[in-house]
Amino acid sequence: MFNNIPPITRNIIIINIIVFIGSYFLGSKAIEYLAGFYPFSPFFHSWQIITHMFMHGSIMHILFNMLTLYSFGPILEQTLGEKRYLILYFVSGLGAFFLFNGWNFVEAQQYTRELQQLGFNVNAYLSGASVEFSGNAESVLRQKELLENFRGIVATPMVGASGAIFGVVAAFATLYPDSKIMMMFIPVPIKVKYLMPIVIVVSIYLGVSGNGGGIAHLAHVGGALVGWLLARNWKKHLYRFN
Repeated sequence: MFNNIPPITRNIIIINIIVFIGSYFLGSKAIEYLAGFYPFSPFFHSWQIITHMFMHGSIMHILFNMLTLYSFGPILEQTLGEKRYLILYFVSGLGAFFLFNGWNFVEAQQYTRELQQLGFNVNAYLSGASVEFSGNAESVLRQKELLENFRGIVATPMVGASGAIFGVVAAFATLYPDSKIMMMFIPVPIKVKYLMPIVIVVSIYLGVSGNGGGIAHLAHVGGALVGWLLARNWKKHLYRFN
């Protein structure tokens, strides 16, 4: 059965499984070097924009992502060809990383400005220097709250193939809009052209509102946006590809 999966999809799944098993044994070192940290974080390394796509936080996380890729990837790989499918996957993953961190940048700048107004030296903090709070009790409490939010951006990495896979699903929805799929909490099949916009709107709301529950919803949006744009362009020349 596994050998019947087209080669690019099969190899992506294999690499994800290998990295997941390897990161289990490497522990925090794998997170430190391979997860995707905020680009202005002291923990960021340039290769993380790629390696984060192969990291997953739990068995359920990787299982859901790989099953989704297995469901949609082979069709697109056969439709687009290996080269364009590979471009779709990785560029969608990059789009996910940069949109997610673009929003992080906006929030980090807001926290930084307010902390500096309250007398807290953010640059010294990022360099590892010992920094103390100053001001009255109310100001110190506010600084601690802002710093906790800022630390959440700087020190919490994103992991997972979800952004790239959202690009794959969005491309599928663009090329095969009338296809019907089943969702876990929806008892009837629904056309993907109706389902995808709903998922995107909900993801935007959860990502911007901060109610994401630890999920990088804006990364999903970024991946889907890139997947849609690529598929929309390629759709014009689809028969020429084939």
